[in-house]
Amino acid sequence: MAVRILDEHVNWRRSDMTDSSVWTVTLTEEDQDELAHALAQAKAVSLDVLDVGREDFPLERLAETLAEVDRELLFGRGFVRLSALDGERFSDEDLAMIYWGIGLHLGDPWPQNKHGHVLGDVIDQGRSIEDPTARGNELGAIALDFHTDGSDFVGLMCLHEATSGGLSLIANAVAIHNEMVRTRPDLAEALYEPLPWDFRGEQAAGDKPYYMRAPFTEHDDRFFLFCVPAYIRASQRHPEAPRLTATQVEALDMLEALARREDMSVAMPLRRGDMQFIYNYHVFHGRTAYTDDPATGRRRHLKRLWLSSRSLKNRPEHFGLRTQTHWLKNRSASRMELSEKA
Repeated sequence: MAVRILDEHVNWRRSDMTDSSVWTVTLTEEDQDELAHALAQAKAVSLDVLDVGREDFPLERLAETLAEVDRELLFGRGFVRLSALDGERFSDEDLAMIYWGIGLHLGDPWPQNKHGHVLGDVIDQGRSIEDPTARGNELGAIALDFHTDGSDFVGLMCLHEATSGGLSLIANAVAIHNEMVRTRPDLAEALYEPLPWDFRGEQAAGDKPYYMRAPFTEHDDRFFLFCVPAYIRASQRHPEAPRLTATQVEALDMLEALARREDMSVAMPLRRGDMQFIYNYHVFHGRTAYTDDPATGRRRHLKRLWLSSRSLKNRPEHFGLRTQTHWLKNRSASRMELSEKA
């Protein structure tokens, strides 16, 4: 196939993003009051987020702000930080409910794993990087390399910061794709081919432990990304999975090297009450290593949403939940222990 430059308007580099106000929406006192009012209405319906729909979390002024966020995600730089929910005014449980309500105004929650978690936890869960079934949200302390998640938007909300480290990293996948097309079109083309992915042990009963998916897709003159290099490489632990070719491995190597290149990424601190939303099909995300303090109980803890955008009217047919339809059967919320206050 002939690969080509796509979405040239998404051409930002780190130097364009040094002023954090460019990508930060600051919540005002009026916004906090509106959220408190919506929270009270939601809690009157149920204390369980699974019972709360968008109509149960009414927003007026902020709905307009979130519509702008939605447009920026889909047609702009692809990431936004909302700073910040009032961590003194709201308990952990309240912050999680508000975050859920804000997410409902941006999209419809998708399950994130075989448990059907539509509201997830990103916290050290004692899993090891050596465990082939462990997922990134379960791993503590270590850095996470650049990857995408399995939805249109991914959201993170910080409940508690690490003692040190744990910065969120955002890399411009569109710029990375276009750099590959310009300099190594043969390697870019290799990533338009279906590659094997490790299911991490979360396949449906009786299914193969891997599935096939192309990291790069062009659709309606737009670029679509779906890529977790570590999971593609991990597919090779299954003897029945197709073997990655030397060209495919070189393409993954180049992709990762470009994502790590200093000019391609932005480091974003997330403090208590900060929310980050990302358009998965145009940006990679990762994180730096961090340190918790078990002696004081201070642990890095984020809540996570995967959202289906209601504004994205035209996506490739294979994007969505078609490879994980069995995840839909158990809609639930991860319920890691929350403290009353920070």
